[in-house]
Amino acid sequence: MTEITHTGLMTDSTIVDPRDPRGLRADAPLLDAWLRFTRLAEAGLLTPMTVPGHKQRHDLVGAVVTGDAPLYGGLDSIKHADALRIEAERRAAQLWGGDWCRFSVAGSTHGNQALALAVGSPGQEVIITRTLHRSLLLGLVLAGLHPVWVRPEVDPASGLPAAVAVDTVQAALAAHPRACAVFLGDPSYVGAIGDLAGHAAAAHDAGVPLIVDAAWAAHLGFHPDLPPHAIAAGADAMVTSAHKALPAYTQGALVVARTERLDAARLDRAFEATHTTSPAGSIMASIDASRALLARDGGQLCARLLRGVAAARQRLRQVAGVSVLDGPGVDPAKLVVLLAGTGAHGYAVENELIAAGMPVELADRDTIVPIVTVADDESHVAAFTGALAAAIERHRGPPRHPVAAAAWTVTPQQVLGPREAFFAQTETVAAEAAVGRVSAELVAPYPPGVPVLAPGELVTRAALDALREVRADGGRIAYAADPTLGTFQVVIP
Repeated sequence: MTEITHTGLMTDSTIVDPRDPRGLRADAPLLDAWLRFTRLAEAGLLTPMTVPGHKQRHDLVGAVVTGDAPLYGGLDSIKHADALRIEAERRAAQLWGGDWCRFSVAGSTHGNQALALAVGSPGQEVIITRTLHRSLLLGLVLAGLHPVWVRPEVDPASGLPAAVAVDTVQAALAAHPRACAVFLGDPSYVGAIGDLAGHAAAAHDAGVPLIVDAAWAAHLGFHPDLPPHAIAAGADAMVTSAHKALPAYTQGALVVARTERLDAARLDRAFEATHTTSPAGSIMASIDASRALLARDGGQLCARLLRGVAAARQRLRQVAGVSVLDGPGVDPAKLVVLLAGTGAHGYAVENELIAAGMPVELADRDTIVPIVTVADDESHVAAFTGALAAAIERHRGPPRHPVAAAAWTVTPQQVLGPREAFFAQTETVAAEAAVGRVSAELVAPYPPGVPVLAPGELVTRAALDALREVRADGGRIAYAADPTLGTFQVVIP
């Protein structure tokens, strides 16, 4: 069947395109438009007089720009491209059970900040998990919201946090009846899954929406052995990264919402306020393609994912001293490997894996977290598992007790609102002189990237010592003006 697009270009949608090996274009309007545009570009049939500036030439900076196509003036004309986008987003909203959806080319970071802008008013309180991604905290700065922190319990056996308990959120809502929303991260960075249905009921009983940072959870809900995704569990909005668990381009993310308790027009304004006006059509097409793939083959792909992770867990349990997170309250598709019982240092193991061409998402002294996705077949996961087991054996040492990371243990002491501290007059002082002052900056050790200090919080001795311990152990100190921790930026009284 031949169709004529708004641009007047003709395409035969029955032609098999090697760039679409699974034949998804019929259900993915943005993907179809990207395939059409790039086919014409590769054939030399385009003379674009729009951005991007490389004009589809590969003789200037090379193949790095291959496949780059703008949404506006690329996937369709500047006047009509939104029709394709709206249809693709409508299909995604339907798949996840929402009535509002937007595609972001700026990752879950953008989605989290947009949702912070979509609720409440400056000065209002929000119930929010402390094991949050930095983007949520900066969302509070943008929106002028004041955090009421809720914290999970830390498991002493693993040193890792569980999910936030429902009664913890209920208590916070009772103590702060004027709070405008509940923000949770679920699953957590290490795969902890909470009772989202219980949280939704608690939030709704208090008359506020539940918003979930589900960046790592785009696969949830698409196999009977996986937990439901946040919207299915009753959340009012969620952000998820199509580039983390699904095979989308880096930076691709979705924001999905139900608008009984959230205003659709406010959601649109908040989303547009922090999104680019020049979205990459290639990223948006990859989100659309990933959605179409999940809709058609999600059950099969998630089944393979679960088999691969289950086999890896079984193999690693055979390595003396190794433990893996498993059981209720853990994403069954998340592989979290605990090393304390082996005596091996996670950084040494990580270095071997990097040298073998198998970099991992997270490594600290006691933990290794590879990301296994629907793109990994079982042989790939098995090969990685074998390499990991061998690396652990080569670095084996005396067993030790796990130590909880600073991000999970330091208790914040809020003095000023995040926005007030962010815009306050500041000065740079020596680390020791910063103790007892109010932080003007966000400081997060990587891994896991969860803030230990945030704007408006007291710089405590415990926080400083914990950050120094991370750095001494080889960890990265992120976002600080001085990553050596020699100085800190603090608010001038």
